[in-house]
Amino acid sequence: MNIAIVGGGAAGFFLAIHAKELLPKARVVIIEKSSQPLSKVKMSGGGRCNVTNSFALVSDLAQVYPRGAKLLKRLFAAFNHEDAFEWFESHGVPLVTQDDECVFPRSQNSESIILCLTRRAKELGVEVRTKVSVEGITPVEGGLQLQTESTFHGLQNEVFHAVALTTGGASKGEGHDWLAALGHRIEPPCPSLFTFNIADRALTSLMGIVVEEAIASIPGTKLRGEGPLLITHWGLSGPAILKLSSHAARHLHNANYRAPLLIAWAGTTNSEAVLQALLTLQNEGGRKQMGNVRPDYLQTRLWHYLLQRAGLSPEKLWGEVGRKGLNRLANVLTADAYTITGQGTYKEEFVTCGGVSLKSVHPSTLESKPCPGLFFAGEVLDIDGVTGGFNFTAAWSTAYAAAHGIAARLQQENAE
Repeated sequence: MNIAIVGGGAAGFFLAIHAKELLPKARVVIIEKSSQPLSKVKMSGGGRCNVTNSFALVSDLAQVYPRGAKLLKRLFAAFNHEDAFEWFESHGVPLVTQDDECVFPRSQNSESIILCLTRRAKELGVEVRTKVSVEGITPVEGGLQLQTESTFHGLQNEVFHAVALTTGGASKGEGHDWLAALGHRIEPPCPSLFTFNIADRALTSLMGIVVEEAIASIPGTKLRGEGPLLITHWGLSGPAILKLSSHAARHLHNANYRAPLLIAWAGTTNSEAVLQALLTLQNEGGRKQMGNVRPDYLQTRLWHYLLQRAGLSPEKLWGEVGRKGLNRLANVLTADAYTITGQGTYKEEFVTCGGVSLKSVHPSTLESKPCPGLFFAGEVLDIDGVTGGFNFTAAWSTAYAAAHGIAARLQQENAE
């Protein structure tokens, strides 16, 4: 049995390992375009690799998977975040769960994950070929052949009984043309994890300030993100923005990354509740300047900026502010309006919305419907999650499902 895994990333290695464990006599080869497999794992999580999440704060998978939640609910029944946690620990990588429920190697170094995957693949006899670019797949009698950019590596004429595509997200759509030619439906790709450019110098001058509980939303839609928010020199970042960018990926792409944005600095959109809190501050500090008495969740510089946004001077006494002024301030704290003027980057990490439509694969095995013997795992599918270890969790789960799908197919063929 001859199995090719195209793509040497997280999903590719995890799939290869499980396929080889299920089919010890099979030849399993990972084919990677670059010279360095697992490069995205290396840089992920700021070099620490956010390997999964505890999901303790997740009540509905749609909260963290804007695309693919329904399919992942099915796949998680076989292999989920708890299974991933147990797998890495049982293979020599102690893990720790942070207060924000993100799971990292105890070493705080992505090399721990890379060494684990490469060591296990080597132990099992998985082959790894680098600098080989696959440019197409051709169904032939007995299996599938790979179309590559050259023939010197000896893979061109081989017939593979199963091929898994784990090439990750392709923001420019690389490979989608030949997948479409095979009969797959392709959802147009676009970035889905990014920061926002905001052309407001007064705001960006506050770079480095973090509000721990904020809500970012796009008015007129149900699109929103909650959590810590970071002011940067180009605009806004932090988990609240990254979550919103993920849920609003298609919306913002279609709008050319120009859209209105509302920020609830108070962590709630209930302006009446915030007004009551402001009245309490007024009662307690009526003879003090507004700039000197602020809500606990705001740093002084940001508080002064927001007062001015509401048309109030930091030097003004609390007792001199009328109800209209307090209403304006409550509105700023719960629905401060900005304009997104462009898409920023999120470190060196990237996630893509779009890819092979889930309608083109069998949901339990992730085998292609139009091209039997071809399987998919990871971000090449139209599955993506918000920041926090959710994308790696999807990679482990889909790789596990595809490996079992391949094993079931080949075992059945051999039995026949």
